[in-house]
Amino acid sequence: MIRNEVFSCFVFYAVLLVIKMYTIAIITGQLRLRKKAFANPEDALRHGGLQFYREDPYVERCRRAHLNDLENILPFLFLGAIYSLTGPSLTVARLHFLVFFLARVVHSLAYLLALRAPTRSLAYTTAQIPCVSMAVQILMSVAAYA
Repeated sequence: MIRNEVFSCFVFYAVLLVIKMYTIAIITGQLRLRKKAFANPEDALRHGGLQFYREDPYVERCRRAHLNDLENILPFLFLGAIYSLTGPSLTVARLHFLVFFLARVVHSLAYLLALRAPTRSLAYTTAQIPCVSMAVQILMSVAAYA
C-alpha cells in the first residue's frame, strides 16, 4: 500500500498531524507544571499541595486546543485513508491533505496564542472543506454498493 502515491502522501500529512497533537499535549503538560495547575489531586500533592489542584485559564486554553484536534484530526485520519483508496488524482489529494494540515496548524496557533477572532474559526472552517469534499467523493465511490 505504501507504493500507492496518494496513500503515501496521506501518511506523510497524517503523521505530521499526530506529531502536532502530541506537541500540544506536551505543551499542556509543561504549562501545568510551570503554572502549578493540576487536574488531579495526587499530582497537586506531589508538586506542592492540594492548593495546586486547580484550573488555570491558559492551561485550559491549551487543553481545549488539544480536544479540538482530537475532534477534527481523528475524522480526517479515517476520511483521508479511505479517500486515498478510491483512486483520486495525486495533485487533488495532496491539495486536500495540505489544506487540512495548514488550516489545523493555523487553528492551533490561533488557539495557543489567543489570536483575534475570526482567525481560529476561519482556520476551522477551511479545514472542514477538504473533509467534506473527501466524504462526498467517498460516498460517490461506494454508493453503488449500498
